[in-house]
Amino acid sequence: MPVLADRRDGRGPHGAGGGAPAFARLVACLCLAVALPLGADAAESPAGARDPAALDRIFEEAMSRYALPGMAMGVIENGNVAYVRTGGETIAGSGEPITPRTLFKIASNSKAMTASLLARQVDAGLLHWDDPVVKHLPGFRMHDPWVTREMQVRDLLVHNSGLPEGAGDLMLWPEPNHFERADIIAGLAYLQPERSFRSGYAYDNLMYVVAGEVAAAVGGASYEALVRREVFQPLGLSRCRVGEWSREEAGSVAQPHMQAASGNVAIRTDGDTVQAITSAAAGGIRCSLDDMLAWASNWLDPTPAQRAWLSAEQRREVWTGHTILPVSARNREWDGTHFRAYGYGWRLADVDGEWTVSHTGTLSGMYSVLMLLPDRQSGFVVMINGNGGAARTVLTSALLKYFTSPGANDGISAFAGRLADEAGEGAVSRVPDTSARVAATARGLDGRLGVYRDPWFGEVSVCAGAEGVRFQSAKSPLLSGRVMQVGDRSLVDWDDDTVDLEAWMDFHEDGPVVRMSMAKLDPDGDFSSDYEDLDFQRIGDCD
Repeated sequence: MPVLADRRDGRGPHGAGGGAPAFARLVACLCLAVALPLGADAAESPAGARDPAALDRIFEEAMSRYALPGMAMGVIENGNVAYVRTGGETIAGSGEPITPRTLFKIASNSKAMTASLLARQVDAGLLHWDDPVVKHLPGFRMHDPWVTREMQVRDLLVHNSGLPEGAGDLMLWPEPNHFERADIIAGLAYLQPERSFRSGYAYDNLMYVVAGEVAAAVGGASYEALVRREVFQPLGLSRCRVGEWSREEAGSVAQPHMQAASGNVAIRTDGDTVQAITSAAAGGIRCSLDDMLAWASNWLDPTPAQRAWLSAEQRREVWTGHTILPVSARNREWDGTHFRAYGYGWRLADVDGEWTVSHTGTLSGMYSVLMLLPDRQSGFVVMINGNGGAARTVLTSALLKYFTSPGANDGISAFAGRLADEAGEGAVSRVPDTSARVAATARGLDGRLGVYRDPWFGEVSVCAGAEGVRFQSAKSPLLSGRVMQVGDRSLVDWDDDTVDLEAWMDFHEDGPVVRMSMAKLDPDGDFSSDYEDLDFQRIGDCD
């Protein structure tokens, strides 16, 4: 796997007059780098980092240890882009290299861009943070009428709705599906809360979709059009994409991968036209490393033009903690963290006595992190197009220590070892043994076959055919698979291997009504597979 180096001196000239966007500040150094071949010669280019050799080791060890298909990494020091390096391929085996212009799915790093769009609208007087959501979206409904009435625009951004973690995410993922934003707004009324409103933190994607619709309602255009006009264009994020776009026109686009026995395998690759997706405001933006470094520079060392783009008041507001986050044992032991909170699309924490502002992004086969140390005007961006959860954790810690404890022996190997130790300490898998599974039969499911409906997820069928008994979702085509029997319980084995969390199917009678509930086979699996929130009722026979 080729590893391509492109280190850049970020000490470019500032714009004259009213000041250019941070992107313009990068142009001089970017143009110099473009003339260099992405290989050994580029690795010898001047570097602005305090210790480029340490950053090279971090990059190379992560690529090697985790067998990543591709990665892009950039570091900002004292307001300047000091280090840029890319490696691997957009599709494993394709020979197409990752470059600083390659588009990646930034996933939940989209949330800060959505929050900044709303902040711009607050600056413009189009809305206020304490506006009731129903003022702008009269059809908005939560399960509790009081919460419906009291939920404010700011509540959409801080994960305090009272819903369970990831509630309703099956309306967003797996993609592609047929759910629209109107379906999400209508479905919220049927999602049961697990705690009272504003009483605690539980990560929520649906509220960001609602936030995007609030922005659209007050802005008089679609979320996609607004984020292009109000965020991408004024900040010079020329490569960022949202909504529908041409893959050929965009050029280099990283594709997600999963790890198989044969190595990295591309999954859910883009067609000629990348379609608009319902989840855009929560996690549907794509950007290049160049874009993300320009975005970071806007927050760390804004030019006069960028200060005009968003007021000091709103910059403070989005970086103010509104919901307290838990501090894990790892946070305490690795980073000396005492406090964590969530702002508007940003996580705030102390790390080794320093203030950090950050977010991560996770989608199937794509991982990202943006970490800022504002008091240093420094930070870093990492984007991975493979199964990079552990790699991102280790990279984030190693790069943080590059700033907070330079010279310490806290590289990739050290943190990877700690992570492995954590996984081994009393770790007992809670995934049940289903090796005795057999294909379910129509006779075995007598009285349970039929069409079922959940009030927010819609209709599914559990019906017998030539290939046995199958589960099929009407609105989420990838959620289809064979029904299997394990003892007296049923489960669905999804056809698509990228839908990696199998689900139990439990039937019970409620008087004359047959109901079906579901649950993750792996109870510790990703929260976005929120099968537990489903409550199906049988509404008819199979065709």
